[in-house]
Amino acid sequence: MAGRNQTIISEFLLLGLPIKLEQQNLFYALFLAMYITTVLGNLLIIVIILLDPHLHTPMYFFLRNLSFSDLCFSSVTIPKLLQIMQRQDPSIPYAGCLTQMYFFLFFGDLESFLLVAMAYDRYVAICFPLHYSTIMSPQLCLSLVALSWVLTAFHAMLHTLLMARLCFCGDNVIPHFFCDMSALLKLACSDTRVNELMIFITGGLVLIIPFVLIIFSYARIVLSILKVPSGRGIHKAFSTCGSHLSVVSLFYGTIIGLYLCPSANNSTLKETVMAMMYTVVTPMLNPFIYSLRNRDMKGAPGRVICKWKILLSLR
Repeated sequence: MAGRNQTIISEFLLLGLPIKLEQQNLFYALFLAMYITTVLGNLLIIVIILLDPHLHTPMYFFLRNLSFSDLCFSSVTIPKLLQIMQRQDPSIPYAGCLTQMYFFLFFGDLESFLLVAMAYDRYVAICFPLHYSTIMSPQLCLSLVALSWVLTAFHAMLHTLLMARLCFCGDNVIPHFFCDMSALLKLACSDTRVNELMIFITGGLVLIIPFVLIIFSYARIVLSILKVPSGRGIHKAFSTCGSHLSVVSLFYGTIIGLYLCPSANNSTLKETVMAMMYTVVTPMLNPFIYSLRNRDMKGAPGRVICKWKILLSLR
């Protein structure tokens, strides 16, 4: 009893991806290219929104925060994965594993809350267009983002502290490419019932409730459109909502399939591939989805370049 909460294991071993040794270089180049694309794509969206006055609206304020969240979310796992593939060193310190878990939960939850804010923004824009500027005031937008940051910080810290109280005194091999919370619980040699209960309770708050609110918002949008069947109005509504719906489908589809609809036949490979979808693929695709499906975003680089040319010519 010299330390019931004492951690005996000082590091964990991340198995990474089930890739053959001769294919390591190929997949290393692939994931490096995907990570660089994610960073550059999301940075480009952030910079363009900051520089183009036409994009200083609530919708693009939320998109800017979402791009920052995607950039950080991807940066939590991919650099470590690349390091494992390059150096063949799967070890990660105990403190580093908990830190990675904290930021993984933080930015994952933040994306979930930001998607709700964006859905509410589209709901107000389409269902109450005359009151949009009044309802979606700068104060409300800032409050929604600030609330998202506070709630996600609390949720991530709660689970990190609960994980820190557990003892790890046996196997230290994590069959994943990052410190997944469920994988860590399987390795614990102390009672995990409190952790599992809190996962069940808070999981509804950060995943189920946001998803239901998004579905409700778009159901109201569809009903509002059907009341006034105008071809131009329908096209405009779906052009502004289509990109957001694509991101929601990618993000929630894989998470629900992995965590809320688990199958006894799910192999480690299948779970790893599904985790790659929402941790790597979704943050990389978001900039393309918002830029290719959004007329304002497609025209923004041209406006920014023209503005800089005018400013340079006046000097």
